[in-house]
Amino acid sequence: MKELQYLNKYLRKYQVKLLIGIVITVIARILSLFAPRLVGDSLTAVENFVIDKSLSLDEVKLILLQNISIIIGTALLSGFFTFLMRQTIINVSRYIEYDLKNEIYNHYQRLTQRFYKNNRTGDLMSRISEDVGKVRMYFGPAIMYSINTIALFVIVITYMFSIAPELALYTIIPLPLLSYIIYRLNSVIHLRSTRVQEVLSQLSTFTQEAFSGITIIKSYTLQPQFKQSFETLTHTSKEKNMDLVRLQAWFFPLMILLIGISNLIVIFVGGSQYMQGKIEIGVLGEFIIYVNMLTWPVAVVGWVTSIVQQAEASQKRINRFLLEQPEINDGPGKEISDPLTITFDQVSLRYPETNIQALDKISFELKPGQKLGIVGSVGSGKSTIFELLTRLYDVDAGEIRLGGVPIKDLKLQQLREKIAVVPQNPFLFSESIADNIRFGRQNATLEEIEAAAKIANVHHNITEFTEGYETLLGERGLTLSGGQIQRVSIARALIKNPEILLLDDCLSAVDTDTEEKILSNLKDNRQEKTTLIISHRLTSVMDADHILVLLEGKIIQSGTHRELVNQVGYYQDLFDKQQTEKAA
Repeated sequence: MKELQYLNKYLRKYQVKLLIGIVITVIARILSLFAPRLVGDSLTAVENFVIDKSLSLDEVKLILLQNISIIIGTALLSGFFTFLMRQTIINVSRYIEYDLKNEIYNHYQRLTQRFYKNNRTGDLMSRISEDVGKVRMYFGPAIMYSINTIALFVIVITYMFSIAPELALYTIIPLPLLSYIIYRLNSVIHLRSTRVQEVLSQLSTFTQEAFSGITIIKSYTLQPQFKQSFETLTHTSKEKNMDLVRLQAWFFPLMILLIGISNLIVIFVGGSQYMQGKIEIGVLGEFIIYVNMLTWPVAVVGWVTSIVQQAEASQKRINRFLLEQPEINDGPGKEISDPLTITFDQVSLRYPETNIQALDKISFELKPGQKLGIVGSVGSGKSTIFELLTRLYDVDAGEIRLGGVPIKDLKLQQLREKIAVVPQNPFLFSESIADNIRFGRQNATLEEIEAAAKIANVHHNITEFTEGYETLLGERGLTLSGGQIQRVSIARALIKNPEILLLDDCLSAVDTDTEEKILSNLKDNRQEKTTLIISHRLTSVMDADHILVLLEGKIIQSGTHRELVNQVGYYQDLFDKQQTEKAA
């Protein structure tokens, strides 16, 4: 249970509730002992009336009536305390499930881009849902039934030895054998549980990707291939689950067999002792009831063992992610007193996943209110500049400063609240259009949302929908066209009114007329704010104060549009090509 030790902090957090649950469990078990003892007394009373004639019929009736009344009363009280036990301990398991899910989710939020590039979404979802569910079973039913079993064993077996030591000794003979069988099966259950969870994670990943890419699957008529792949995965999942279930299926028959052997021992040995006059008939009756009272707790040992092993396997998978440390952490939080000048000073970055040199000694300075255009071929490092400025990655060499302060000395929230990004492939949530825009500023009014949409030139499209701004979007914004998704994303960034706006080729899906309107609106509304724009269309950057041309992570040209268009090189060639295409 090494992996489950990580969760001890939650046991400490809810230790009072657990202790109350333990006390209630002990009380419930003590109350449950009254019935066998009173049944034994009743049998003895009947024996005394029938055989010894030492009790009259009226006395036997009185004893039986008293015993039945006490049995009913203690049964009701035991049931009530058992209910309280479930409410206490099972509720604790739900609290811990809530805390653990939030801890995992918050940790996911802290992890960097590299983590998400190296792990699949379906696997992340499986760990926060299926694996946490397995762990909850450990905190709920496993702990509850373990406490219940221990309390019952201690109380019942102690009492059995107090009234008939020799018979009690014979009764518990099968228990060590039971313990040995459980010990031998534990390791196999643990291994098979791990395999089941791994296959389940693969299945979640596959289905998540299939549903997200359903348009591609249908357009390329890939349904048969995906169906075959899904069937293969589900077959593997079925086989792994069957392997586990076959092993678990041995538990209950073995428990019942061993309990049955205990019953036979009680009847044989107890019957012999009764005939020898060593015990009363009531004691024999008591022991038969006690052995059967132990049937469920002993049988549940196997089930609890299985739960613990599955929880151990699941928590191991969870711990693997929880122990991941983010590569990018908050700085000390220095205050920025100077204007928000952006400075890249000999910045370099090599992606460790691919070993590609994304940027190589990039230097430039952008003052507040200026607009910087960045152009270049695919893979030249344009988007990397934005990722470094927002600290999605940290530089390998050089330094990035904001207002003269290295961005590593700023808190991440302090840095990112000054910036709004419209990525190359914008993401919209499955919410209304208004809520998607409001993600930029949670307290934005409808009038402010409409104003941002007008700047992004998407207001007229939205008002044409039946529900207007309350139109619910499908997953990833599939209700809208590509150009509308881009413009809604621009509105989301604009409503934040950021000091720095980063536009990463976010006008690629709109026509040139719409592009010109949006750029004109941005120019009018962001005269005092800084804007960086990446684009393959030179019309998007022609009015920029400064333009950088990148190739293989290096700046090969820089200057204004007028300077670059009159300079032989990449920019001039691209401009001539686009002008020819426009004329054609």
